[in-house]
Amino acid sequence: MIDHLTYHTRFTPAELDAQYNLRAGRPDYEETVIPGWAANSATARETLDCSLDIRYGEGEKQKLDVFRCGDAGAPTLIYFHGGYWQRGDKSIYSFIATPFVEAGVNVVIIGYDLCPSVSLTRISAEAREAVAHIWQNAGPLGINRDRITFMGHSAGGHVTQMMMATDWPAFGDDLPIDLIKTGIPISPLSYLEPVRLTVALNAGIRMDAREAEDESPMISHPPVTNATQLVVVGGNETDEFKRQALMYVEKFQTTERNIEFYEVPGVDHFDELNVLVDPESPFFQKTCAMLGLN
Repeated sequence: MIDHLTYHTRFTPAELDAQYNLRAGRPDYEETVIPGWAANSATARETLDCSLDIRYGEGEKQKLDVFRCGDAGAPTLIYFHGGYWQRGDKSIYSFIATPFVEAGVNVVIIGYDLCPSVSLTRISAEAREAVAHIWQNAGPLGINRDRITFMGHSAGGHVTQMMMATDWPAFGDDLPIDLIKTGIPISPLSYLEPVRLTVALNAGIRMDAREAEDESPMISHPPVTNATQLVVVGGNETDEFKRQALMYVEKFQTTERNIEFYEVPGVDHFDELNVLVDPESPFFQKTCAMLGLN
């Protein structure tokens, strides 16, 4: 049996970079992937009923966007973007909202401050602040706080797992332990020590061994709720990203806590988001089922 928490020691730093530095494997990332998402996101903001740049904290990027389907009682999907905690902006990911709004879901896209201006630990704290703000202000936001699903991709998948591990009543007296009804970590980073050992990536994150341990769901933050989770990975992703997803499922799935593993066929780390927003895809349909739409 593989010891998931030491398996990474079989890799040299260069091999770890190859496993985790996924942008290096997509030379069209800056020319095609991001511009495509940004264009679709601009269309989403122009055509959907939305409120933009709602502040939830004091940080420069602590703002969120709400996209409404027209039914305040509909499920709420909260999305946290990726970028290794050091890149990206919520405005690039408005496109995530389009198919879900059209399917009858209210969507919230969260922005957050980035490393190295803040620590990875602070990013987790900002995510909790965002979720608490959404729950406490659901009425003015026009969304349903009792049907919240949290979804995140890559670094956002890590944050999703951290939210599933949050003791909400301890964070805020008015918050329920079952605040988040379901979670969908997409290509999550469940164990951070291999990322810390990379050269290219950790130069921007500046994570030390203590923080890597303290912020790893696999070590320090097991789920505190039995809410159903769907853990997703792309079929063409690296072995390490598949391991990152599978180790979480294997450790935390129980008879009381249903955690399903789903591999999106034939796509890499980035194209899995394009499959997610295809209303005809099994991935989209699985997500809708998690949201209680079918």
